[in-house]
Amino acid sequence: MSRRRRIQRVGVVAKVGSPEAASTAQELSEWLRRRDLEVALDETTIRAAGLAGETPFAPTEPYDLLIVLGGDGTLLAVARTLASGVPILGVNLGNLGFLTEINRGELYPTLVQVLAGKFDTEERALLDVELRRAGGGAPQGFRVLNDAVVTKSALARIIELTLEVDGHLIARYRSDGLIISTPTGSTAYNLSAGGPIVHPLLPVVVLTPICPHALALRPFVVSDRSLVAVTLETQREEVYLTLDGQEGTSLGHRDVVRITRSPNVVELVKINVRSFYDNLRGKLRWGGLSSDDPRPAS
Repeated sequence: MSRRRRIQRVGVVAKVGSPEAASTAQELSEWLRRRDLEVALDETTIRAAGLAGETPFAPTEPYDLLIVLGGDGTLLAVARTLASGVPILGVNLGNLGFLTEINRGELYPTLVQVLAGKFDTEERALLDVELRRAGGGAPQGFRVLNDAVVTKSALARIIELTLEVDGHLIARYRSDGLIISTPTGSTAYNLSAGGPIVHPLLPVVVLTPICPHALALRPFVVSDRSLVAVTLETQREEVYLTLDGQEGTSLGHRDVVRITRSPNVVELVKINVRSFYDNLRGKLRWGGLSSDDPRPAS
C-alpha cells in the first residue's frame, strides 16, 4: 500500500527502561520539531527528560506516523492498542527483530524519505481474543499481533485442552499448552515450539501444540476467517492465557478462549529493499549471514 499523505503529527514511543531509547527519542523529537512537525512523546520519556506539562502520546489518538524505538517487544506493546490506520516505523535498538524495519544508523536517512511520502505500508493481521469464564460473567477481551498462548505454569503437570474450529471438534490435547499464532507471530514462540514459518501476509491462523503427549498431534494451519475455541478441561492445575507474551490471566476448569481475526490491522512502514525472505535468511542465520549483510550473488 503506497502512502503519499502529508505527515504533520508524529508519535514517538521509546522502550521502557532503555537509556539509549529515551535519549534517541529526545533527540528525534527535536529533529522533527525543527521541521515544524507536531510530536507526542510517551510518558516515560517525558518524565525522563523533565518535560512536565507536555501532552503525552496516546495510542487511541490519530497520528500520521508512529516511530517506535526499541525492538519487537516495544512495537507489540503499542500496536495492540493503536488507533487503526496509523503507520508504524519500527527502529531496532537490539539484535533480533522481525517487526522493526530499520536500525539506529538508518533512522534519519529513512525519515527523510518517509516525510517526503516515499514509503509503503504493509498490513498485518490482529487477532481478537475473548475469554469466557465457566462461572459466567462478562467476557474479557484482548487483542494480539503475535499470539495467544494457553499454557501450564512451571510446576503444573500436563494439561488437557479441547480444540474446536468453526464448531468442529479437532482434537483433545494432553500437552504443555497450545499456541494460536498470527502469520506475524509464526517467527516467535510458534517457531520455537516447532510450528511452521508463515509468510506474514497470508490470511491464516497457526495452531501449534506445545510438547503434546501424542506425537500424532502436529501443528496445523486454518483460515483466519475461522472461529477457534479452546476449552480447558483440566482441574486443579495452574494454567494461564498469555497475550503476545506481555499480558496474561489465569484460567479455570471449563473456561473457553475464543479467537477470531480482528477487523483492525497494524500498518508497518516498509521502505527497505530487504524482503521477508532476506530477513529470514539473515536473522535466523541461514547460510551464516546477518540481517544487514548484502544478498549473495545468484
